[in-house]
Amino acid sequence: MVWKISTTKLLNISIASFCRNNQLEKAEIVIIDGIRLGVLPDVVTYNTLISAYCRLVGLDAASSVLSRMKEAGIQSDLITYNTLMASATTHCLFQTTLELFDEMLKRNIRPNVWTYNTLMHCYFKSGKPDEADRVFQHIIDPCPTTFNIMINGLCNNGYTANALSLFRNLQRCGFIPQLPTFNILINGLCKSGRLGSARRILRELEQSGHKPNAITYTTVMKCCFKSRKYRQGLEVFYEMRDKGYTFDSFGYCTVIGALVRIGRINEANKYAEEMSRNGGKLDLVCYNTLINLSFKEGKLDVVDRLLEDIEKAGFAVDKYTHAIIVDGFCNSGDFDTAKRHLKDMSQNGLDWNIVAFNCYLNALARSGHLHRAMRVYYSMDIRDSFTYSSLVHHLCKSRRYVTASKLLQACLRSRGKILKSAQRAVLSGLRYSGFSNEARKVHKAIQTAKILQHK
Repeated sequence: MVWKISTTKLLNISIASFCRNNQLEKAEIVIIDGIRLGVLPDVVTYNTLISAYCRLVGLDAASSVLSRMKEAGIQSDLITYNTLMASATTHCLFQTTLELFDEMLKRNIRPNVWTYNTLMHCYFKSGKPDEADRVFQHIIDPCPTTFNIMINGLCNNGYTANALSLFRNLQRCGFIPQLPTFNILINGLCKSGRLGSARRILRELEQSGHKPNAITYTTVMKCCFKSRKYRQGLEVFYEMRDKGYTFDSFGYCTVIGALVRIGRINEANKYAEEMSRNGGKLDLVCYNTLINLSFKEGKLDVVDRLLEDIEKAGFAVDKYTHAIIVDGFCNSGDFDTAKRHLKDMSQNGLDWNIVAFNCYLNALARSGHLHRAMRVYYSMDIRDSFTYSSLVHHLCKSRRYVTASKLLQACLRSRGKILKSAQRAVLSGLRYSGFSNEARKVHKAIQTAKILQHK
């Protein structure tokens, strides 16, 4: 391929075009043909190539371009190092980011705000918020992205209160936050469980003249549902609909899942139909939500169709899909089909699915089939805190306190955790039934487990 390139500028334009279209091989050919015609690449040429390699291939490939620059006698510049540092941080190669920063300083290349932004992001992602704060204190001319990185990093490292204080201090200093800043802070507050603060920031956002977007509302809505504050979450959802925001499949399934959990099946079905009419693209999480809804409505034919659709879409059903299927059959009273599904999972070589087995065990015990539940318990290769807590709870309800105490002690010996309500039920049940010695053993086991957990 021969390209009639007359200037380095035209060479760079051609390379940038190919890189934008993910055609790296053609970009490399353009460089070779340009050199053959006497048009030599410059630092812009290689920076464009480095950026494309970072985005499409990886840091190693991009670093090889840096070596080619040195061989060609072209000095790397600030953009070169900023690009490589950003790529290293994105791929969690934090030591490489710091080494690139040191190398840049040794070459007397002066960092700019984007360099420091990347360095802060690197320290936050590597769990070193104090180092990130030190970098922040030395930035002479921070930009809005700097503040966003700082607020997001503090939230992700568990310093949500500090992030909120920084946000207030910035406002007092004249900083006018834009929508991305509000969204970052709202997301951080929601993740830390501070729903009240998140909703106050949302109201502040609305009063500031900025319009919350779908991301803002969905973040708060998910937080409400996770905190089991379904009424508040649905209020956010209805407000979002009234303002004309469109939902993606994920947003619909978040609402549908919440409605299913509180028993509002008809309403959940209405939004499932609406999502289907709007042609939402479904992922596996969406399919799992719809399968769960179909079981709740008793539409087993729809479940079969959804499973076929999952296969046609190229998805592989996950542990949660199987758990939903097992739970669905159990809730409909069809324990034999649920058992067959568990058996089929094992025969098909699937990994141990403790969620599915816990659903089966809990459903059996809840329906009064404690003997069958105990057999499932003894057959399980792996048990977790839910396994023990569920079984202990149902044994106590049946006043089988001694058996419950044995399971409780077995859980504590294996360094497992069990709900405090289940512990109290066992102790009070043993004492009420006259098993004082057994109650003392259980109390001692609980105290020993507390000591071991703090070591």
